Amino acid sequence: MQQVLQVFEWQSKMRLSVTRSLTLTRKALCPMKSASAKSDTAHLPANERALLLCERALELKDRGDFDRAREVLRPFWEEFGERPDTKGLDPQVTGEILMCTGILTSWIGNQNQIREAHDWARDLLTESIRFYEPTGDLKKVGQAQTEIAYCYFRSGAVDEARIMFSDALEKLTFEGNARANALLGLSVVAWSSSRYDEALKILTDNSRLFRKIGSHILKGFYHNQLAMVLRSIAPAEKKTDYFRRAIKEYAEAEFEFKMARNTLFRAEVQNNVGFLLCKLARFRQAHTYLNEARRLALLVRNKVVVAQIDDTCAQVLIAEKKLTQAEAIARAAVASLKKSGHQHVLADAMITHGIALARLGKSNQAEFNFREAIRVAHEIGALNRAGLAALTLIEEIDHLPPDVLAGAYQQADEWLSNCQSQELLLRFKAAGTKLALKLLREKGTEGSTQALFNMPIYLTGEIWKFEHALISQALGACRFKQLAN
Repeated sequence: MQQVLQVFEWQSKMRLSVTRSLTLTRKALCPMKSASAKSDTAHLPANERALLLCERALELKDRGDFDRAREVLRPFWEEFGERPDTKGLDPQVTGEILMCTGILTSWIGNQNQIREAHDWARDLLTESIRFYEPTGDLKKVGQAQTEIAYCYFRSGAVDEARIMFSDALEKLTFEGNARANALLGLSVVAWSSSRYDEALKILTDNSRLFRKIGSHILKGFYHNQLAMVLRSIAPAEKKTDYFRRAIKEYAEAEFEFKMARNTLFRAEVQNNVGFLLCKLARFRQAHTYLNEARRLALLVRNKVVVAQIDDTCAQVLIAEKKLTQAEAIARAAVASLKKSGHQHVLADAMITHGIALARLGKSNQAEFNFREAIRVAHEIGALNRAGLAALTLIEEIDHLPPDVLAGAYQQADEWLSNCQSQELLLRFKAAGTKLALKLLREKGTEGSTQALFNMPIYLTGEIWKFEHALISQALGACRFKQLAN
C-alpha cells in the first residue's frame, strides 16, 4: 500500500508538470483567446450576447470560480436570488439564461451557506423547462432535471433526487456530457444510501461513456466517485485490491481536476484520500492529506468543505484515541454546518461528535447528539443517515433504557433495510447481541439454553398453583368488601 501511495504522489507531481506545460502551450498557440474572453460584448445582439455569457459563466463554474461566473452574468442577473431579466430574449435563450442562473444559484448557495438557495435554484430550473418543453428539446429538459436533482441531493432530499435523476436519464438517451452527469448523480445517491453494489454497477456499466467524454470535470467526478465506492466496499469484503484501485482512481481524479483548474474539487479529493488512509490506520499520512485539503478549501473560501474536512480530521483523531482534540474539532464542524443548511452533511458531523463525546464518558451529551442526528436526517428524508445515527447510538451508549435500545434497533433495521453493506450487517449483528443481553439482564435471567427447551409439566404442582391463585383472589375480594362496609 505504501508503494501505491508513492505512485499516487508521483503521478500527481508528473501530471501537474504536464498540466502546466499544456497550459503554457495553449497560451502560446492562442494568445488572443484570453483577451477575447474579456472583450466587451455590448455590441452583440441580445440573444447572442446572452448565450455567450452563459457559456463563459458555466466554464468559470467548472473551475470553481463562482464570483467571476456571477459577475459575467450581471448584465442579465443583477440580484442573487432573483429571477434574471430575460425581457426581449427568444424563448430558447430565456431557457438558457434561467438554467444557467439556476445552476449558479445552487453552487453559490452551497458555497456561501445560503439555506434558501436550493429552493431558488429549483424554481429557476423548473421555469427553464417550461421554455424547452414546447419545442420538444428533451436534452435540455433532461439537463434541467439533472440539475434539479442535484439541488434536491444537496439539500438532503435523497428520494426526490433519485426520482429526478431517473426521469432525466429517460430523456438523455444519447451518450455525452449530459447523460454522464445524470449517471454520476444517480451513483452518488446510491452510494450515499449505502447501496454500494448498485453505485458500482452504474459506474462500471458506463465506463466507456466516461472514457469518451471530453469534460475534465465530469471525468474527475467519475474517478473520485468510483474511488469512494471501492473504498466503501473494500473493508467488509476484505478486498485489499479495492483499496489499491481506490488510490489509483483518486490519482486520476486529482489529475482531471488539475486540468480543469478546479481547486475546490482537488480539496475534496485530498479529503477523500485522507479518509481512506485513516481506514488503513496510516494516521500521519492522513493528516498530511487533510492539511492540504483544508488549505485548498480555504483558498476558495468554501466553509462547507472546510467543515467536512474537519469532520474527517475528527474521525482520524478518534481512531488515534486523541478524543479531547477530536471532540473540539467535531464540535466546531457541527457549529459551522448548522449555519449552512447542509442537513445531510450536518447529520454525519453530529454522529462523529457524538462518538467523541461518548468515548470521553459524556454519555448524556453524546446521546443528545445522536438523537439530534436522527431528527435532522429524518426530517429531510435521509433515512439511511438516520439509521446510521440510531445504530451508532446503540453501539456507543452503554446504559440506554430497554425501550430506547429496542426502538433504536427497530428503526435502524427499517431505515437501513435497502443497504447493501456487509460492514453494516456485522454492526447490526453486534447491536442485536447487545440488545438481547440487555433484555435478559433486565429480566434477571442469564442467556441459558434452558429457556429454549420444552420443560416437563408436573400435574400436582400445576393444580396447586391454580388453587393458590383462586384462594388469593377470593381473599382479596373479601378484604375489598370489608373495606367498602
